[in-house]
Amino acid sequence: MANYQSELEELLEATGKFAASDIHLSVGRYPTLRIDDRLVPLTKYSVLNAEHTEKLIEVLLTKEQKDSLFVKKEIDFSYNYKDKLRFRANVFFQKGSISAALRIFPAKIRTIEELNLPSIMKSFVNYSQGFFLVTGPSGHGKTTTLAALIDLINHTQTKHIITIEDPIEYVFEQDKCIIDQREVGNDTLSFRRALRSALRQDPDIIMVGEMRDLETISIALTAAETGHLILASLHTNSSAQSIDRIIDSFPAGAKNQIKAQLASCLIGISSQRLIPRINGGRIPAVEVMIVNYAIRNLIREDKIFQIDLVIETSGDEKMISLNRSLADLVHRGEINMEDAETYSLNRADLKMLLKR
Repeated sequence: MANYQSELEELLEATGKFAASDIHLSVGRYPTLRIDDRLVPLTKYSVLNAEHTEKLIEVLLTKEQKDSLFVKKEIDFSYNYKDKLRFRANVFFQKGSISAALRIFPAKIRTIEELNLPSIMKSFVNYSQGFFLVTGPSGHGKTTTLAALIDLINHTQTKHIITIEDPIEYVFEQDKCIIDQREVGNDTLSFRRALRSALRQDPDIIMVGEMRDLETISIALTAAETGHLILASLHTNSSAQSIDRIIDSFPAGAKNQIKAQLASCLIGISSQRLIPRINGGRIPAVEVMIVNYAIRNLIREDKIFQIDLVIETSGDEKMISLNRSLADLVHRGEINMEDAETYSLNRADLKMLLKR
């Protein structure tokens, strides 16, 4: 008789052993790891059929989660494997069968330096209030960056931090801070409900795992205006696009108010990509926008399209454009030109920087 518990444990161990970011369990495929953004099948195991896949996934699920899966057809949750590895899991139906994608999170929260992020990122944790966004595509390290910022605060300041996540990914060991981590589904019914409640829980800092809807964005902006530091993530490709996305979330009649609100409370945006390294692994290319007088005016006057130029010409203020970050990585021999061009949003400008 197959021992599905033992097999699943082997697969989770392999995810950690091979420094993979994800493992996929899908009918008709070998169990598959994502390593340095490439899918690698584990061919020592058999190709998964529907029953085999379901039995493996059942090991991950509580009875309540299994019941919820069959009602909702998909479920997000965190999974702690023997206090050694922690995963964010999504289990879902496809063509009538069950599949799963699990993302691994290291037990140790890495620092800004260990993540190879620009040191200017650390300056954003020194604000007593304001709104800071970490943006970028899915799977490019936004959660890891937010965790590094929260952990930096945890070891250097005495604050009350509330995180709102779906699900909880990194678990913080409280040091100088009180850190309350709330998981949507288990500890609260929704991001917006938890964020509204957080304002009555005496927080200094609120970390919102994802800005999903208009009400969540609206409450976050109000919280940033009323004496709180808000750290949040958004699935956008640049600082300018992030600002457009927030403004466009609101109805036409509210846009002018939101522009004024955003201009007054936004302190910065980082947008990152994890680029394949020449010597293996991945390294971030990061755009960093620091909100100054010029950017506040551009937001108020609805001239968001000019923000890229301000970032590019404000290196003396520690701003970094994505192309400049990519070009720097190429010049340092960390990444190749082809990958830099793949991740650039303006290849013509990148080529000019690479010629210098």
